[in-house]
Amino acid sequence: MTTVEQSEYAAATMMAKKRRRGPWAGIKENWWRHLVGILAVIFALFPVVYIVSSAFNPIPSVGGSELIPRHPTLQNFRDLLNTNSSNPDVPTAHYARWYVNSIIVPGASALISVLLGAFAAYAFSRFRFAGRKVGMLALLLIQMFPQFLALVAIYLILLHVGDVFPAFGLNTKTGLILIYLGGAMGVNTWLMKGFFDTIPRELDESAKVDGATPAQIFWGVILPLSVPVLAVVALISYIFTLNEFVIASAVLQTTDNFTLPVGLRGFIDKQYQENWGPFAAGVILAAVPVVLLFLALQKFIVGGLTQGSVKG
Repeated sequence: MTTVEQSEYAAATMMAKKRRRGPWAGIKENWWRHLVGILAVIFALFPVVYIVSSAFNPIPSVGGSELIPRHPTLQNFRDLLNTNSSNPDVPTAHYARWYVNSIIVPGASALISVLLGAFAAYAFSRFRFAGRKVGMLALLLIQMFPQFLALVAIYLILLHVGDVFPAFGLNTKTGLILIYLGGAMGVNTWLMKGFFDTIPRELDESAKVDGATPAQIFWGVILPLSVPVLAVVALISYIFTLNEFVIASAVLQTTDNFTLPVGLRGFIDKQYQENWGPFAAGVILAAVPVVLLFLALQKFIVGGLTQGSVKG
């Protein structure tokens, strides 16, 4: 019997043993792993279940609410979306604006940060120039410090910039987008550079032989092959920007310019009384764009994780 035949016979024997053992054999041997996994899922999903329960609960407080409401209602959603709401404590006229702002600001930040990060990552990955290593280390070190540590400096910069360029000053969405772009450049550049390094340089050389310029190589060769990592970076940037509260609350000062995290805070800090039901309903609606974006980019995310692990 040859080596190939022996390996095929061994594989067939193992498959036959697995069939005889039945589908529950693996669970019996590794029951503790399944138990840990189930407990982790319950721990992670409990806050989500509680928020969903509060959104459909007619009781506005958290202490008196039940995990499974006895009389579920859609009134909390009506209070948010209906401008003629019967609840005077819910600022219904502003929620739609907050929702639009929370799509525009994270969307623009994600799109521009992916583009700028791709430019920087391509330069660090493909070109050799003075200060290349120092620049990469500087980007890495800067990311070690949270962005909100520079909150006072950011506030003063926007305050003075607004005197010259009012469109980029305080209480503007464009100014907030610029701040988010600066905070995401380092992480995005490192992620994309690592992926660009896995793309064979022979493709660049082949394009150069055909007369392509570095810009044509970037747009025609590198970017099409980097769609998975671009999707990952875009998703991370969008979620981070959508959830950010500290800087947005300092920069945005009028109600119409609020994003969802800043606006929804008013439901639970007694600014609009304590309305946990509308707050939970608003949080659920705010998660819809993230879920849709994740579902749309899921195949690219999975492709980026698998392709990046075997390229080289």
